[in-house]
Amino acid sequence: MNMPKIPLGAWVDSLVDWITIVFAGLFTLITNVIEGLLDILVDVMSAGPSIILIIVLTLLVTYTSRWPLGLFTLISLLLIDNLGYWESSIQTLAIVILSGVLTIVIGIPIGIWCAQNNTVRKIVTPILDFMQTMPAFVYLIPSILFFGIGVVPGIIASFIFAIAPTIRMTNLGIQEVPNDLIEASDAFGSTSSQKLFKVQIPLATPTIMAGVNQSIMLALSMVVTASLVGAPGLGADVYRAVSQINVGQGFEAGLSIVIIAIILDRITQNLRKPAYEHVVSRKIIFTILALLVVGTALFGTFTKDTAVTGDKNSFAAKADYEIIGIEPGAGLMKLTKTAIDDYKLDDWKLVEGSSAAMVAELKKAIDKKEPIVVTGWSPHWMFSKYDLKYLEDPNESFGGAENINSIARKGLEQDAPGAYKILDQFFWDTKDMENVMVQVSEGMSPSEAAEKWIKENQDKVSKWTQGAQTGNGEKIKLVYVAWDTEIASTNVIGKVLEQNGYDVTLSQVEVGPMFAGVANGSADAMVAAWLPGTHLEYYNKYKAEMVDLGPNLKGTKNGLVVPDYVDIDSIEDLK
Repeated sequence: MNMPKIPLGAWVDSLVDWITIVFAGLFTLITNVIEGLLDILVDVMSAGPSIILIIVLTLLVTYTSRWPLGLFTLISLLLIDNLGYWESSIQTLAIVILSGVLTIVIGIPIGIWCAQNNTVRKIVTPILDFMQTMPAFVYLIPSILFFGIGVVPGIIASFIFAIAPTIRMTNLGIQEVPNDLIEASDAFGSTSSQKLFKVQIPLATPTIMAGVNQSIMLALSMVVTASLVGAPGLGADVYRAVSQINVGQGFEAGLSIVIIAIILDRITQNLRKPAYEHVVSRKIIFTILALLVVGTALFGTFTKDTAVTGDKNSFAAKADYEIIGIEPGAGLMKLTKTAIDDYKLDDWKLVEGSSAAMVAELKKAIDKKEPIVVTGWSPHWMFSKYDLKYLEDPNESFGGAENINSIARKGLEQDAPGAYKILDQFFWDTKDMENVMVQVSEGMSPSEAAEKWIKENQDKVSKWTQGAQTGNGEKIKLVYVAWDTEIASTNVIGKVLEQNGYDVTLSQVEVGPMFAGVANGSADAMVAAWLPGTHLEYYNKYKAEMVDLGPNLKGTKNGLVVPDYVDIDSIEDLK
């Protein structure tokens, strides 16, 4: 069909831009409130040695779910502490608890409203259908633009993803209250509020609690996804392990998440009817728990050292002492940590996330002319779109210029000699790559941008294919990491291989799996190895099982990047 494409994506982008500008003050308020509440939760759970919280949670689980599960809780939490994931577990618990509280505070009233008003229910139901079926990753995109990078967009995305069961089950529970009991309460002259709070909600409580339980489990399932935008905790540990192919670390962090999930599930399931309520009243236990939380929070607030070091008007203070980074496993992140140590930037924090989240945060700061420091590399389309500069690196922590190498699996030359030769002869320069990246950043699909560049640069493409045997439908699998540079180069070389008779598949993976896939033969090649610095660790680990075809682009650069309007020029100025 030749029907023009409906610009739905452009409309959504315009709407998000408008919301970001108009409600900027509201988003700032929400961010400050959520960060403040999260800090309080973390401070409360971090008060004193870890054994204190372990004992409290063990007693709570024992009270609600009997002593065998209490014993399991004690052993499991001690194991988490022993493995070194206690701090991450506290961060994860705080995120899930806060998401759960937001779900309860907002979800239950909406569920009650749906049960009492058919019009509201007809409006809310399709919205819930949309929320439950939309991929969770999609919620992160506007969350970054509205709330910035960090834990807040992760909590907001978790809350949106998890609230549906609470609303649905609250609505269902109240609707299933027998009509004869409703009629009896009406006959005795009950008001609407009396009927709701003394008849409907008490009878619907089991169903409501089942919804809350499911919402908390869904919020916990979002912890890994939320780490893509800088949310701390066990999710970040899992993400880091995946990107580095660290099986042991991934298992340990994943096991910690499973343990927390079991504990939270059993507590919420049995909260309404604790196992030992006949021994100690539920009100007494929850009153003591509430007093402990409030008392610890107040004590921490009054004793917390709030002294600010340095000039509050300095660039560092205005940038919140944060360097906005990319994926945890990226070599650039390791170089940045080295730079932080080399320049003794002890007050600065490197925020993990993703390259997309980093660019979104950069755009947001530039639109407001705010100070910001990000991890950067060239070539990258952001240098064409924005006025940016690298901070000078007198200690050479980021090293010198790098190359991007093409690497193939062993045996590819024999299995597909034509494809091997094209990959071996593939070489272009920074301007070529940036042309493709700019097209993609302006809305063109990577495939279309690659085709456009190939049509306009047949002279260069002919050099890549010169003397290469035409394929006969052989399958070629290329892997790449989701950096703009690698998206551009992989799509271009993929299209060239397709035009020369090969059946090409492109697979987006993390850095570690990219190298491992080529090394073990599950992928045929990649054109995305940054050497000799960024990916050196992975290269050294797998180089014996791969064939290095040499550079396909020379003269890349890594470092810390700031907007041109910022009045600092060196990493030393961050002190």
